Amino acid sequence: MPRVLLLLPATTYRAEGFLEAARRLHLDVTVGSDVPASLSAQPPDFVMLDLRDAAATTRAVLRFAESHPLHAVIGADDHTAVVAAMVSAALGLPHNEVEAVAAARNKHRMRELLSRQRLPVPRYAKYAIESDPALIARQVAFPCVVKPLILSSSCGVIRANNEAEFVAAFRRVARLLDDLGLTAAGGSGKELLVEAFIPGREVALEGLLSDGALRVLALFDKPDPLEGPFFEETIYVTPSRLPAEVQADIAACAAQAAGALGLREGPVHGELRVNEKGPCILEVAARSIGGRCSQTLRFGAGQSLEELILRHALRLDLPSLDREQRAAGVMMLPIPRGGIFQEVRGEARAKAVPGIEELTISVRPGERLVPLPEGTRYLGFLIARGGTPAEVETALREAHRRLEFTIGEDLPAGLAEAATRGSPQPSSC
Repeated sequence: MPRVLLLLPATTYRAEGFLEAARRLHLDVTVGSDVPASLSAQPPDFVMLDLRDAAATTRAVLRFAESHPLHAVIGADDHTAVVAAMVSAALGLPHNEVEAVAAARNKHRMRELLSRQRLPVPRYAKYAIESDPALIARQVAFPCVVKPLILSSSCGVIRANNEAEFVAAFRRVARLLDDLGLTAAGGSGKELLVEAFIPGREVALEGLLSDGALRVLALFDKPDPLEGPFFEETIYVTPSRLPAEVQADIAACAAQAAGALGLREGPVHGELRVNEKGPCILEVAARSIGGRCSQTLRFGAGQSLEELILRHALRLDLPSLDREQRAAGVMMLPIPRGGIFQEVRGEARAKAVPGIEELTISVRPGERLVPLPEGTRYLGFLIARGGTPAEVETALREAHRRLEFTIGEDLPAGLAEAATRGSPQPSSC
């Protein structure tokens, strides 16, 4: 029976989906993680790994594979996708080149490679966080966006419309990187990206690469205007309501971007903006969609996205890559303000909205909530299905309206700073 190694960091929401898919496929599963408690169900085999140290993880997996041969290695987020590529290379398993996956994770390197192929990306520049933002602000065209090189889920992404806003945004993102412990780690944690703000509608593309060919599995609309100053993603709905020719342009652009990065196998998650000039690439990640968003996707006879990913990695038959005909969507419940989470009310009323399929609250009473741009998580997830994308969007908004979150006063300044420092990096969406 094939054995798959799942690299699941403590902050991931993806453990349940991948473990359930592995059970459906009757696979032997080994989970490699940095915190056993992150798993909703203990798998047959578990390997404690320091996922932040790719070289140490590779050595540990090689030792494990001597007695438990592995047939595929899957990473659940941006960082573990890089580690999975390194481990797969060491084991001689099919994989993307490590350099390609690493480039997809680093926003500056990604833009460099895409620009060389004349693909549409925002104008961009990289700066050390020690730089004087007041001097940089005199050279920047506004509006612009300041963002970290390696975080996801819109964490640390801030729009600036003038010099004063730019200086404040630059310092705020630099402080966030320090609070997350990334500055001390060096490398990309000591740099920021400044890029032009691209107006238009934003979409998310989910795809699967096979020998360099991209198959689009789903295209999500993001119906909320994402214009800043922060870029909190809330609702994703598929199928897209954009014209067919625009969707085709988006798919072609994403396929060219994956090729320019050197990606050839496995899942791809793209984020693009679309306006009268066509699509513009914001992100191309060598992983699948994050959070619980994958629960919106069903293929063929009820296959999950995770099952397709496992089948592809193990070279098993792929019965169907066609998404179900019903519209589907997810709402990532936003954190309205910082403070200590106390309780949620209205869950039954929210679940009673026609079309609502699932409500998951992912925070617990007593937890400290931090909104964007410093925040690294959501309150939870709503999932809905319906006859049309409009029906799904309406259901999600109505269900959210029925929820009431009680948030108490935040911690005192000193304790709040200690709670933020070293907090987990975001689980990618």
